Amino acid sequence: MTRLRNYLLGLCLLGVVILIWDALPFYATADSLPKTVNSANDQTVATATFAGGCFWCMEKPFDALEGVVSTTSGYTGGTKENPTYEEVSAGRTGHVESVQVVYDPTQISYEELLEVFWKNIDPVDNRGQFCDKGSQYRAKIFTYDEQQRQLAEASKQRLSTQAKFKTTPIATEIEPAQAFYPAENYHQDYYLKHPLRYNFYRTACGRDKRLAEVWGEAALH
Repeated sequence: MTRLRNYLLGLCLLGVVILIWDALPFYATADSLPKTVNSANDQTVATATFAGGCFWCMEKPFDALEGVVSTTSGYTGGTKENPTYEEVSAGRTGHVESVQVVYDPTQISYEELLEVFWKNIDPVDNRGQFCDKGSQYRAKIFTYDEQQRQLAEASKQRLSTQAKFKTTPIATEIEPAQAFYPAENYHQDYYLKHPLRYNFYRTACGRDKRLAEVWGEAALH
């Protein structure tokens, strides 16, 4: 009994240490930081904005791409100026949680960003995304010009011809970009700052399970 008690006590202490570490201020190593493009400047970068449910989970797949300069979690699509997380999550602002992607189009194309976007959402869910339900979590593509709109519409049309989307139509909407309001600092790079909480949430929400059901081995996350 003593050995078992000591073993359980050790597990509890280890759990406490891990939780404390996860709650510490963010000190990322160079290898864990999102990739940046050294040659990018205001003249060479472009912007894309996507909503795919919880913005914590949408930063990581774009950060992993060569050519992406930065990602920012935020709110867009609604009418409330400078909304707070509490206001948006309550569904009273018309905004959706979204991620703004700044990228170098000489290194990565908008079409490639669209491909990553689709593979990280459930495009047939018209009530939200995964465990998060409500208009504030619906999947959307916000386009900044006619070229982006045409590319987004074309990619959605191609998906709609796949057999798995013929019985349940794609619910993802494509809208003109509106004012984008960055979310509070504690939401930025959440997957890096709090990896345990992030992975627990992602698993508990059933995100990866559903992505595998929709996309199979093509799922990206």
